[in-house]
Amino acid sequence: MAAEHANPDKIRALFSRAMSVMYREEVPAYGTLMELVHDVNAEVLLASPAERERLEGLGELERIDEERHGAIRLGTPRELFTMRGLFAVMGMHPVGYYDLSVAGVPVHSTAFRPLDDAALRRNPFRVFTSLLRLDLLDDADLRDAAAEVLDRREIFTPGCLELIHKAEADGGLSEADAERFVAEAVETFRWHAEANVPHALYRRLHDAHRLVADVVAFKGPHINHLTPRTLDIDRVQEMMPDRDISPKAVVEGPPTRTVPILLRQTSFKALEEPVNFPADDSGEAGTTTGRHTARFGEIEQRGIALTPSGQALYDRLLAETRSLITPAADGSNADAYRATLAEVFSAFPDDLETLRKDGLGYFRYSATGQPCKDPSCGLDALIAQGCLRADPIVYEDFLPVSAAGIFQSNLGDGAAQAFVANPNRARFEEDLGAPVHDLFFRYAETEARSLAEARIELSRSHQTA
Repeated sequence: MAAEHANPDKIRALFSRAMSVMYREEVPAYGTLMELVHDVNAEVLLASPAERERLEGLGELERIDEERHGAIRLGTPRELFTMRGLFAVMGMHPVGYYDLSVAGVPVHSTAFRPLDDAALRRNPFRVFTSLLRLDLLDDADLRDAAAEVLDRREIFTPGCLELIHKAEADGGLSEADAERFVAEAVETFRWHAEANVPHALYRRLHDAHRLVADVVAFKGPHINHLTPRTLDIDRVQEMMPDRDISPKAVVEGPPTRTVPILLRQTSFKALEEPVNFPADDSGEAGTTTGRHTARFGEIEQRGIALTPSGQALYDRLLAETRSLITPAADGSNADAYRATLAEVFSAFPDDLETLRKDGLGYFRYSATGQPCKDPSCGLDALIAQGCLRADPIVYEDFLPVSAAGIFQSNLGDGAAQAFVANPNRARFEEDLGAPVHDLFFRYAETEARSLAEARIELSRSHQTA
C-alpha cells in the first residue's frame, strides 16, 4: 500500500518557517522587524476588541502571525518553469501577471500562492516571482554575456529536482520526502557571497540596471526579502527608527484610510554586503572583494480586494498622483507626496457600505442567525434586516507600481530607468508552462459562493422557524 501523501498546506507551512529561520540568520534585522510587527499587532488588537472578535469569527486571526510573503528574481524561462513545479508541491499556484517595466524595472512577474480560502487560512505564504527580461536591455553584447552566464547555472539541488519530479509522477510526497524536500528547496533561496562573474562584468551589469546584476551575478535567486503582515503599517513605519531600523521614505500603495484597500508596503533599507568576485581573463590571480546591495526587510498591511471597477479607480488616482509628484528614494519630498496622495485619493469612498453598494470591493457574505422575513429578497434588504452580514475579502495579491517602488527604494533612484511599458503575458505564460490564474475571478468566485451558501442557510432557517 502506497504511503499517504503529506498535505501540501503542511509542506508550505514547513517551508515558510524554514525560510523565516534562514532569513533571520542571514539578516538579523529581520528578527527585530518580526518583534516590532508582533508588538504593533498586539497593540491594535488590545485597543480594538471588536476587530479581534471580527478576525476570530472569520478565521483570520491565527493566520496573521503565520503570514509571510517573499520575493525572488529568476534569470531564465527554464528556472521559471521548474520553480512552478517546486511551488506546486506546496499547493502554491501562479496568480496574476505583473509588468514592472511600466515602472522602470526590467522584469515581469507572477505571485505563487494558495488558491482556496481553507488553504489561505492554514498558511497564506506567497512568493512574488519575477523573470528577468534581458530583451529590454539596449546593449546586445551585454545581453549575450548575461544569457551565457545564466544558461550555465543550476539553481536547484539534484535532490530538489528529484523530489519535484517524484511529486509530479506520484501526485504528492510522503511525510519523510516532504521534510527532505523542504530542506533541499530552501537551498535554492540561500544567500551566496561568491559571485558568478568577474567584478568588471558585474559593474557592466550593475550600470545597465542594478536588478540585472542581482539576478545574473549570483549562483541562485537568493530571497531578497520576507514580509510579515501588520494591522497598522503607519505605526510600524513610525516605530522602526526606535528599533534601530532605517525605513524607506514613504509607504507604497494607497494612503492611510479608515477602510484599508489592496496593499500597503514599507521596508527597511537594503543591506550592503561583501561579495567575492572570481578572477577575470586578465591574468590576475585570486578573487576581488566588492559589495552588493539587494536584500532588505519588508512589512505589509492588507485591505479589501477591489473589483475591476475599484481597481480601475485606484489605478487612475495613483496615476494622477504620480503625474503631480513622484516620491524620491532619499525622502526629500516624502511629506509632499503623502499630502498629494491623500488629497487625490479623497475621491475613493472610504466606508464599507459605499464600497459594497458601488461595486468597488469584494465581500464575503454570511448568515447572522437572526430571523429573516423573506430570504428571497434582495441583498441590500437582507443586510438591512440584519440577517445577512458582509465582511471585506482580504486582498491576497500584489501591486506592480508598489513592487517596483520597493525595488527602487532599495536600489537607489538611479535604478529607475525609462523602459517603455512592454507587457508580454503570452510570453510569460509560455515560459511558465501554464496560464496564470485571474485574480479577479478568484475573488468573484469566493464572493458568489459565500452569498449562495448564506442564502441556502437563510432558507433552511426560515423553513424551520
